[in-house]
Amino acid sequence: MKIKIFDIIIIIAVAGLTFFAAYMAYFRPQGKARVLIQGQDDEWIYPIEADATVVVTGPIGDTIVRICGNCAWVESSPCENHTCIAVGSISRHGEWAACLPNNVLVIVNGSDDDLDGISW
Repeated sequence: MKIKIFDIIIIIAVAGLTFFAAYMAYFRPQGKARVLIQGQDDEWIYPIEADATVVVTGPIGDTIVRICGNCAWVESSPCENHTCIAVGSISRHGEWAACLPNNVLVIVNGSDDDLDGISW
């Protein structure tokens, strides 16, 4: 079986599309990171550079989320197993910590295009 010129063109095109998709998904600059904190009834958005303590009230008590030193973490939570605390600090796009019993989600998002002074 002999490789023809059309086969080579298809292989190059598929490889190029694969590299382009990988770049768009993993390597392109995401902008300034922000921390999104979602509770049962409220939502907060902070820049990752902020120095803040957020108390999120949930069905089983208060979960305390800290943002400091370009990182965010769950400092304390009323849940039994404390998996959300064991996650440790998060600082990169797509990282997250969640306290499922208390309905709290903390996620780092890489784009701040819709972040404005009112959200802050």
